[in-house]
Amino acid sequence: MDIDLDDRALCNRIDRLIEPWRGDATPGVTVGVVQGGALVAHRHAGMASLELGVPIGAQTCFRIASVSKQFTCAAALLLVERGLLDIDAPVRSLLPDLPAACEAVTVAHLMHNTSGIRDMLEILRLGGADLGTPVTTDDLLAGIRRQRRLNFEPGTRYLYSNSNFLLLGLIVEKLARTSLAVVLDREIFAPLGMTSTRHVPDPQTPIGNLATGYVVRDGSLVRAAHAFPLGGEGGLVSSVVDLAIWAANARSGFVPSPGVIAALERATPFRNGTANHYARGLRLRSYRGVPTVSHGGLWPGYRTEFLRAPRQDAAVIVIANHGGIDPGEIAHRVLDIVLDRRGAIPAPKPPPRHEVAGLAGRYMDPDTGATLDIEVAADGTVTFVANGLAAVAEATEDGRLGVPRSGVPITVRGAGPDAVEVERDAGVTGTWRRVPSGATLPADLPGTYVSDEMAARWTIARDGTGMSVRAHGPVVRGPAWPVEPITAEDVRVHIPATVARAWLDVRVRRDAAGAISALTVHGGRVKSVRYAREGAD
Repeated sequence: MDIDLDDRALCNRIDRLIEPWRGDATPGVTVGVVQGGALVAHRHAGMASLELGVPIGAQTCFRIASVSKQFTCAAALLLVERGLLDIDAPVRSLLPDLPAACEAVTVAHLMHNTSGIRDMLEILRLGGADLGTPVTTDDLLAGIRRQRRLNFEPGTRYLYSNSNFLLLGLIVEKLARTSLAVVLDREIFAPLGMTSTRHVPDPQTPIGNLATGYVVRDGSLVRAAHAFPLGGEGGLVSSVVDLAIWAANARSGFVPSPGVIAALERATPFRNGTANHYARGLRLRSYRGVPTVSHGGLWPGYRTEFLRAPRQDAAVIVIANHGGIDPGEIAHRVLDIVLDRRGAIPAPKPPPRHEVAGLAGRYMDPDTGATLDIEVAADGTVTFVANGLAAVAEATEDGRLGVPRSGVPITVRGAGPDAVEVERDAGVTGTWRRVPSGATLPADLPGTYVSDEMAARWTIARDGTGMSVRAHGPVVRGPAWPVEPITAEDVRVHIPATVARAWLDVRVRRDAAGAISALTVHGGRVKSVRYAREGAD
């Protein structure tokens, strides 16, 4: 590939960004930049395999996880275009074994993450299974089928759920009468020449040129454990070169058709008329006054960012096999280089530390018991942490702080010395109160709690000076999870995880006599799960 002087400068700046992962002692990252339909920069750092001494190169493949979702949506939209699928059809008319709770869910709700169906990965997690636990697709589907209620009424809210896209992939397979892998290869990958991309559901399948995924555990790099099967929600293996072809294809919409490509980037509002930033397997955001189309991917040891700026005719693709690298941050820094060349407006400056220092603390939604930790670093960087997922906050144009690149939409501003105003999806706004320190665990919390929907039994016991939970679910008996007091009737259950730290917000429920009757559990993607206490009336 011939590189002009401007592209050489771009490559040099990318090299400086990825310098920390250069060498043969660390897994790393690969970065591609598409301009005018051509891959004008492709830079790498680090190793695809530490054991074999293989560096990351132009042909290295990775599991791209949730970046797969746009391809599953494209396959479904192609069926819509051919008259084989009604986008507004009830999902139960196509998958009749889904529970009655899904009666009002449509195919469109699946694509826009507005179905309210609980996330299958978190359903299994509440039963003690991590992503390294061997499970089957049937286990995942059984978790979905057990649900008797949704996170919310379909079409009223947004909440990211992998269940939506597993089900969408099954619908494609049913109507196409073949596997999702065959549909994607026949309709998209082969016509475009994406020779490194394929749908590989089994994580144990050998794949040529596949980088090994690594995470840091106890200060050392280890191979990431992942044993869950991957369907329409995240089963693709691909490379920067192939994703660059897909990004360039978005300009013309040649494959699978112009109508499908346009429909992928079309969002629909919530029932209350507010905008949903999630289109169909793609996120729509404004960055520095520029519309962007993007999606991230996260799987043990693999992280991806696919970011397009259509009006600038540019795209940035970043893929890592190091769980500690943030491809979203790198992709936006590379996009900054492109935007600076083209005179885009600067990003709003973050407020100085003295203006945000008072926000630091722990806050709670009084209605649900959901918690939010706000951290303020010495340099003034603000980080929001919800259910264990941390995201660096950015200044918004209206003077608030938000996390636009996070999968959890949340925008915050101060509302007095001990409160913040929190706006979430669908324009839902509430006042969250600061939680004082010093709470103690409810003395009567130890006991056994059961959820039929999770097919899980929790045993809470005293553990030294504190308490811990052991979950016995449908596939595994999990390890001990520490319990942290938040208020007199709210606790936080910490769950070690392969991908990222996580916690559950748990509220104690009492009967008229004051005895604990149940727990209400809120995770990041599973809300209002009731665990009834054994022996309670």
